[in-house]
Amino acid sequence: MKVLLIKDVYKLGRAGDIKKVADGYGRNFLLPQGFAVLATEGAMKQVQKIKAQAEVRRNAQNEELKGIADQIKELTLIFPAKAGETGKLYGSITTQDIATQITEKIRFEVKRQQVDTQPIRTLGEFAAHVRLTMDLVPEVKIIVHREGESIETGAEVAEEQAEKPKKGKKEEVSANNPAEKAE
Repeated sequence: MKVLLIKDVYKLGRAGDIKKVADGYGRNFLLPQGFAVLATEGAMKQVQKIKAQAEVRRNAQNEELKGIADQIKELTLIFPAKAGETGKLYGSITTQDIATQITEKIRFEVKRQQVDTQPIRTLGEFAAHVRLTMDLVPEVKIIVHREGESIETGAEVAEEQAEKPKKGKKEEVSANNPAEKAE
């Protein structure tokens, strides 16, 4: 099915683009939500008009959200979490957790769908992208440290775990028992 996008659609295209999409995606999502119309000859004549309107709307949105993007860039989110000896978390830090903390800090609602990252399952420092518009995607810094420890200690443990080469069982045994080395 060929559709003409009326609004910007993430991971599909910008307003005014003509895209070939799966029938179900077009019929069940794009058309009912008002993101696209069928690419008929009448609709094709309006491509330039749609692109111009979208450009104006996109610029207005970018100007409006520029201040919020600057606030998000400066943020450092800190998550205390329970973790095992190896630095692996019991559970994970999800996009919902990140979105909630951003919303609390800057007083602007960020939805979990706007946060682009995989769930965080280890201690350390991470970065996540927050998709405000197609053009504004600020990066936020995330620090995950062990509950009850200071932030610096948690970061050091995570770095040590990453740098340690994994030892085989034979190497571990010989390292622990000096008598075996003499043989």
